[in-house]
Amino acid sequence: MAARDLPQTLTDSLAEAGQRVADLFTPSLRLGVTGLSRAGKTVFITALIRNLTQGGRLPFFTPVAERRLASAHLDPQPDDHVPRFDYEGHIGALSADPPDWPESTRRISEVRVALTFESAHPLRRALGLRRLNLDIVDYPGEWLLDLALLDLSYDAWSRDALERARLGVQGEPARDWLAYAGAIDPSAPEDEQVALDGARRFTHYLQETRRQSKVATLGPGRFLMPGELEGSPLLTFFPIELPDGAAIERGSLAAMMARRYDSYVQHVVRPFFRDHFSRLDRQIVLVDVLGALNGGADAIRELERTLSSVMTAFRPGLASWLQSLIGARRIDRLLFAATKADHVHHTSHDRLERILALLTERAAARSSGAGAETRVMALAALRATREAEVREGRTTLPCIVGVPLPGETVGAERFDGKREVALFPGDLPEDPAAVFSGDVSLGVTFPRFRPARLLPVTGAGETPAAPHVRLDRALDYLIGDWLA
Repeated sequence: MAARDLPQTLTDSLAEAGQRVADLFTPSLRLGVTGLSRAGKTVFITALIRNLTQGGRLPFFTPVAERRLASAHLDPQPDDHVPRFDYEGHIGALSADPPDWPESTRRISEVRVALTFESAHPLRRALGLRRLNLDIVDYPGEWLLDLALLDLSYDAWSRDALERARLGVQGEPARDWLAYAGAIDPSAPEDEQVALDGARRFTHYLQETRRQSKVATLGPGRFLMPGELEGSPLLTFFPIELPDGAAIERGSLAAMMARRYDSYVQHVVRPFFRDHFSRLDRQIVLVDVLGALNGGADAIRELERTLSSVMTAFRPGLASWLQSLIGARRIDRLLFAATKADHVHHTSHDRLERILALLTERAAARSSGAGAETRVMALAALRATREAEVREGRTTLPCIVGVPLPGETVGAERFDGKREVALFPGDLPEDPAAVFSGDVSLGVTFPRFRPARLLPVTGAGETPAAPHVRLDRALDYLIGDWLA
């Protein structure tokens, strides 16, 4: 080796060593994207990745606005045992002609976005921290329902499940199930065929309730989305009403159900919580408020009850980027997001946020009391409509324009999924408490729309914008301070 090569070789070696140190101390931020079924988790993650990696329009995302975000790209995820989030497949569905929404989440998945930025923080600059690994975890919304079981005994869960069935929002499926459950003798000898039949009927009731109400609020979640547990004894239990103060007799049907319920919590719910929820730094909870409004006051009350119960399992508290380096994690920022904000006119967005704030009031109070910061926001990760004004006589109505999905109906009109229409969705109530009153007619209709088609990158390297509502503000709240 020539002497003149030594300085450059030494420089390269030092640069490589510095990069390895930087890699070792690159903090990772684990973002939990949760929400009940059909709240838009898959679309949110897909839109987030596309806008970060393809230079989307994010004027209210501070690192982009200040031109400090240097690059963003997908990296191999850190957990080899967790399936990868199918970003490319979801982009393919949204880029098709006609475009279609990606398939709902059916299993847990993960993706890592590596961010390089210019920091304004002296300590981070001194440590050479110019990178952040954003790890995003996606999982079926139905599994979120299971978190409420962590602190419930079989007896308490049975009472709660039967009480919710009697509330009336579930209609005919609930009546059929309650008639069957009322004929069960808890003290009868344990019987595998009764367990199978009862679990099948209970599962049918849960599935029909979700189909009719459009909002999944009843669990256990694996009864709705079993995954690899389909056919397992872990899913062959159901609620039985026990007499007040009565002990469960050994060898009875009630003892069999309680044992399988406990096994479900021990072998399904606790590992899920331990391996994923206890490792989160930030959390966004997506809520389909408009879908619940379509179901009326009973559906809204049920949604509030479900959100309050599942949020008790989160671990809110103060945290920092330094804690991520040593493995100590707490959720220090929690965002409740009302999705599909593009399905109403922007003049109703503040009302939509106030409704969600009321729905999540108890959960938000608990998180704030533990030191976590909470916020409520109306957003649409990928906009499916545009706004327009339509004149009817002397009245001008604020409308939304889009292509309703096939089979969607408004009044007596049924849509074929091809025709663009202008709709006046109605006005959300100024008083959010009105949505809990069955005496109040909201006068609103929220059909589902086709997504806007994502066009491919042009030959000049330009990326057509993916329209959204407040995705940049959500990003700024969730990760902006880590890029400061």
